[in-house]
Amino acid sequence: MAAATASTASFSSAHLFHSSSLNLKQPLSLSFPNHRRRFPSHPLRFSAAPKISAIISVGDKLPDATLSYLDASDELQTVSIADLTANKKAILVAVPGAFTPTCSQKHLPGFVEKAAEFRAKGVDTVACVSVNDTFVMKAWKADLKIGEEVLLLSDGNGDFTRAIGCELDLSDKPIGLGVRSRRYAMFVEDGVVKVLNLEDGGAFNVSSAEDLLKALCIAFGDGAVSNASFRVLEFDVFHKLDNEIGSKMQSCVELCYEHWMKLAKVFGGTPGFCRRRKG
Repeated sequence: MAAATASTASFSSAHLFHSSSLNLKQPLSLSFPNHRRRFPSHPLRFSAAPKISAIISVGDKLPDATLSYLDASDELQTVSIADLTANKKAILVAVPGAFTPTCSQKHLPGFVEKAAEFRAKGVDTVACVSVNDTFVMKAWKADLKIGEEVLLLSDGNGDFTRAIGCELDLSDKPIGLGVRSRRYAMFVEDGVVKVLNLEDGGAFNVSSAEDLLKALCIAFGDGAVSNASFRVLEFDVFHKLDNEIGSKMQSCVELCYEHWMKLAKVFGGTPGFCRRRKG
């Protein structure tokens, strides 16, 4: 019976004792009864907020892709991501769709209004990307009376959106949007993502012009964005760390508990914090 319910652990005393008063030359082998696990089997969590992720993340270089727009003469023009970002500081804003309420009333107008402030911080280009055709994008620009503050670009086939893993499948919606882009705002320098404010689908919580300005101020100080002052900043970074930190902390706590129980068997009794309280 005792053999069926006991487990044997062998470990070096050097890992448990630092006192010279205990001169244990050989590995110590102990047999002790199994104790009920007092910790949950799932990783500890520190936030109830959902994890928001994409293929692209802070520190990554943007994949190259070709975007398009119609100029003042209605001539089709193309521009690559490399052209927009190589040796430049750029802001890329993505919206689920032109003429949709949140995009037209809040998201894009905010970047038009704050364009001068972004340029004062050293930003060369502010561009809005959407999975719409070039004709829709030009009509939307005219409808919102946007000048040169923001460049409106068509990712008509969704190539760039798919390349960075930001597709938003709205095929189940009766409005007929199909596959579009998730909403985000990112700051890019020389093709590398430095700040990424990525929304959960089409939500509008962290990707406004004000949010991005605050992020730039926190990351790079209140002045112009300088190369020497870069600090990586991503709004969902804590959510990404939740699982990893929780798992490691639980493993550490459980290991400490097991070692305490082994010590209890060596010296007799049970450590105070392990005893069941009475009364």
